[in-house]
Amino acid sequence: MARKNKVQGIDPEYLLKQKASLRRKHRVSVLLNDKELEAVREYCRRFKVSSRSALIRRATMEQVLSSLDDSHPTLF
Repeated sequence: MARKNKVQGIDPEYLLKQKASLRRKHRVSVLLNDKELEAVREYCRRFKVSSRSALIRRATMEQVLSSLDDSHPTLF
């Protein structure tokens, strides 16, 4: 009996739409000075980070999301 490649109960079209919504299509450029760039390179070398863009994206989004959580409106 052959195994099915589909996960049971999940619509394949839904998965395609979800994957398409996560596709990165907006470019943002960031300029760094010499010391900042050297710090990023050193961090990547020391911790064996293969993708600097993923590192910068993750660090940026963590800061943004944390700031949004900290400054959410309250009722009182």
